Amino acid sequence: MQFVRAAWKFLVAIKDGMVLIAMLLFFGALYALLSTQPNSAAIRDGALLLDLNGVIVEQPAAPTFTDFLENSGADSPREYRLRDVVRAIDATVADDRVKAIVLDLSSFAGGGQTSLTDVGKALDRAKQAGKPIYAFASFYSDDSYQLAAHATEIWMDPMGGIIFAGPGGNRLYYKGLLDQLGVTANIYRVGTYKSAVEPYMRDDQSPAAREASKALYTVLWDSWLAEVKKARPQAAAQPFAASPAKFAEAANGDLAKVAIEQKLVDKLGDKTAFDRFVAEHVGIDETPSPDSFESIDYDDFLAANPVETAGSPIGVITVAGEIVGGTSGTGVAASGRIAEQIYKALDEDELKALVVRIDSPGGSAFASEEIRLALLEAKKKKLPIVVSMGDVAASGGYWVASAGDHIFAEPDTITGSIGVFAVLPSFEKALAKWGVTADGVQTTPLSGEPNFVGGFSEDLNMILQSGVENSYRDFVTLVAKARGKTPAEVDRIGQGRVWDGGTARQLGLVDGFGGIEDALAEAAKRAGLAEGDYHAQYIDAETRFSWLPFDGIPFVRHESIPVNGVIGWAAQREKAVFGQAMATAQGLLAREDVQALCLECGAGEPRKTKVSAGWINWLLGYSSSSAPR
Repeated sequence: MQFVRAAWKFLVAIKDGMVLIAMLLFFGALYALLSTQPNSAAIRDGALLLDLNGVIVEQPAAPTFTDFLENSGADSPREYRLRDVVRAIDATVADDRVKAIVLDLSSFAGGGQTSLTDVGKALDRAKQAGKPIYAFASFYSDDSYQLAAHATEIWMDPMGGIIFAGPGGNRLYYKGLLDQLGVTANIYRVGTYKSAVEPYMRDDQSPAAREASKALYTVLWDSWLAEVKKARPQAAAQPFAASPAKFAEAANGDLAKVAIEQKLVDKLGDKTAFDRFVAEHVGIDETPSPDSFESIDYDDFLAANPVETAGSPIGVITVAGEIVGGTSGTGVAASGRIAEQIYKALDEDELKALVVRIDSPGGSAFASEEIRLALLEAKKKKLPIVVSMGDVAASGGYWVASAGDHIFAEPDTITGSIGVFAVLPSFEKALAKWGVTADGVQTTPLSGEPNFVGGFSEDLNMILQSGVENSYRDFVTLVAKARGKTPAEVDRIGQGRVWDGGTARQLGLVDGFGGIEDALAEAAKRAGLAEGDYHAQYIDAETRFSWLPFDGIPFVRHESIPVNGVIGWAAQREKAVFGQAMATAQGLLAREDVQALCLECGAGEPRKTKVSAGWINWLLGYSSSSAPR
């Protein structure tokens, strides 16, 4: 008993310690959040500092407690919303307090090519209004230089360098590994160019996929070169990108020297020298150090320049990230959340039109259809729907876009990919190596299917393939109806092929070139609103900070996704059977006495057992086994 008491006290002490740590983390996070709130009254004369330490995205993911723990430092990377960056730059045009714009790109992690083009256009507008732009980085690559090219003067650290890689590159192919492991990738697809499944069925890229990729990347690269050339005519970007090794060898490996000689940058100097240079133009800030310049904080400046609210509201729905089912927060395009936002906006009965901003590679066909059907409700209310494509609006993204009355894309937008696929693994070859086999009694050809131990039956394979083919027909049909084409015409430009925005316009998949402002203007025109007599009302999910310690960990699921179609049925049954097998294996080791257990009692359906949700439950010793019901 004395040992039990000591053990109990020890466990209570651990529990109290964990509670104390959790409270400290909670109040620390609360203090950090409150102390970093933007202050619009703190703006003074100086340079707007765009220290882009992270990536530019269409819609940032909702922050979580885990994010706070991992990124609590002052220099932690962040996601910058594209429209906020553009708004901040445009706001400098009429603000006399802003003497210049400083781009610190040393820690810039990039963004989509179309997004960076939008930022570049905003920089050009500011420069034309008389705002000098100064850029600095220790090292420049494609994305950072795409922005820096718009600067009045480009600086680089003399120990740094510059490299242009261009789009494209290799991807991994897993067929050889799967064969060695004995894993069968059961693939169901429609589309000659639907290459997303090729890594599981080939050792290399198919000729069709290579053709499509080459065409797309050539357009994107030519467009990048053209933008840089227009923004900085003196820069020899194309010759350097075509023969980087030759230039590096001629300069004895001194890439900074190459950058100066090829007029890619204007001056070499470290960060201190750059700050002194800026201070000479905008004023010295003595507080941090005598070498610092008077700067205007990005978040403070945004707070001082809120979105315009004059005129009639035009709703803007954002579909950003992979399209999935459910109601997850931002970071993915959760169809339940987005559809709910649309229905709620329609109930308010104030909107004059809808703009759908899409930056998504697609995802679930059912989830895409859920969003499209919600948009069709807006059409029933006679609301014009205009689609604005961002960096990518492909596959499921285009599925959603088909609901639009008018579709805008940029020349570098990646779109199309009208095709569908599904992949379900089975392990009959792998398990057979270890002597694991499958046998049983079937009442129908689908009893026990999908059989990940014995392999999928021909009946199931035929059903799944026909289901995918039916989904493709649905995709082609709805696109044909929306774009005024025949299904045969859509099939010819479909087949999973990805197109750049320029080619997509020629093919009739989009109606015109333009960004979000062009889409708003078109929506206003269709709603009968006068020019300037409207404003964008962004219908976004509230960005809530989650205090749950394990929120954001992909192994932990917070909601159940309903079964959607035969593929969803097969996938969920396979997961359930796999979970049952794992539970059986756990039970084999856990049970230590004679069992009075019925193995056949759950033979009709795989048991609905809860499978351990990752390393957290494993760490806590969670057992997923349960008695049959």
